[in-house]
Amino acid sequence: MPEHQFIFIGGLHRSGTTLLGRLLAEHPQISGFRDTGATEDEGQHLQSVYPAAQEFGGPGRFGFNSNSFLDERSPLVSPENAEKLFRQWSPYWDLQKPFLLEKSPPNLVRTRFLQALFPNSRFIIVMRHPIAVSYATKKWSHTRIHSLIEHWLVCYERFESDRPYLNRVLVLRYENLIADPGGTLDRIYEFLGLETAAIASDKIRQGVNDRYFNWWGDRRNPIKFIYTGYIINRFESRVNHFGYSLRDV
Repeated sequence: MPEHQFIFIGGLHRSGTTLLGRLLAEHPQISGFRDTGATEDEGQHLQSVYPAAQEFGGPGRFGFNSNSFLDERSPLVSPENAEKLFRQWSPYWDLQKPFLLEKSPPNLVRTRFLQALFPNSRFIIVMRHPIAVSYATKKWSHTRIHSLIEHWLVCYERFESDRPYLNRVLVLRYENLIADPGGTLDRIYEFLGLETAAIASDKIRQGVNDRYFNWWGDRRNPIKFIYTGYIINRFESRVNHFGYSLRDV
C-alpha cells in the first residue's frame, strides 16, 4: 500500500471527530467513509482485526479497561492483519485518491498499533473541554460526571505517553476548529502537505459548549456545589496539564 497515505482521526466520543472527518473528506485528495451503515461511519465497526470500543464498555468507559489500549507490541500486529484491515476498509474508500481517512474515537489510545500496521500514517487527535465531553457523553455511558472527567484524563494521558513514539501527529482543539475553521483546516492541510481547499462552513455550529458550561456553573443546589468542588479539587491540576480548567471555564 505504498501509494496511499493513511489519516487516522482520534479523540474521545463527542470531541468533534465526526465533524472533522467530514470536513477533511471534502478535500479532493482525501477519501473518507460515508454511508457505510456503521455508527458515525467509524472504521472500528467495519473490520474484524481488533475489538471496537463497545467491547470494553463503550463511550465514557472503554479507557478504564487497559485491554482497549493497543500498541506495536500487540499480537494483532502482523503483515497479514494489515492487509486484512486494508481489504475490509477498501470498499468504503475511493482508492483513486492518495489520502485515505479513517475516524474512530478509540484511535486515541491505539495510535502506535495503527502506525505499526500502516507505517505511512498520520494522526490527527482532537481534544475538547472535558466538561463538555462529559456532559455530552453522559446519556450514553450512564455514569457520573466525575467518572467521565477521569475517563477523559485516563485516555488523553495514555495518548501523551504514546505520543513520543509517533512519527507524524497533530493535536488540535475542538474549540479552535469551531472558532476558526478555515485557519484550523489550513493548519491540517499544511501538516498533510496538501493545498488549501474550500469547506462547507454551514456544518460548523457555534456556542455548542456553552450549555454544558452553564450546567456546570449552576451550583445553586448545595449538594451539587459540594460535588462540583470535589471534582475540581480532585482533577484540576491534571486537567490544567492539557490547557483546560474545571474552575474557570
